[in-house]
This record gives sequence, C-alpha cells and structure tokens, in this order.
Amino acid sequence: MISDEKEIRWVGSAYDDLLAFPDEPRRYAGFQLGKVQGGLDPDDWKPFDDVGAGAREIRIRETSGNYRVMYVAKFEEAVYVLHCFQKKTRATSKQD
Repeated sequence: MISDEKEIRWVGSAYDDLLAFPDEPRRYAGFQLGKVQGGLDPDDWKPFDDVGAGAREIRIRETSGNYRVMYVAKFEEAVYVLHCFQKKTRATSKQD
C-alpha cells in the first residue's frame, strides 16, 4: 500500500525531548503529528513565523503542564519537527 503520509524528520534533540514528555502529552503530540503527516491541521496550533516562514507550533494543554511541538510541514518530502518542550511561562523564551 502506498501512503500519502509524509515522513517525520526530527531535528536535533526534538525526538528525545518529545520522549521526555509525560505519557498523556506525548501520546497527544504523536496523534497530532500523525494528522500533520496526513496533510491535516492539528487540533490546536498557531503559526510561529518568528522561527521561519511556515513554522507552526502544536499547543498541548495538560494537567501536568503546557507543551509545544514546533514543526514545519511546507516541504513535500517530510514534516520537520524542530523542537519539543514544556512551556513554563506565558511567552515562549527566545531559547526555545
């Protein structure tokens, strides 16, 4: 079977950072990335052009905290996951 899903390419430590999320946010992030692979929008996202054109963040709100998955899906060959982190302040820090 030929799939129309894009592959996910992890940049830097993004994959390890995602694996460090608690169970529920990690599973939710995986489900949302699956939607992105299929060409759909995640349930809760916003553009993040500060990083670069086409960059987006998946917003995850859980009892354990707020989490973000930054990605770019505009390229035909793959979805690039740039960064995964727990958000600890209202504004995303420049480091993240």
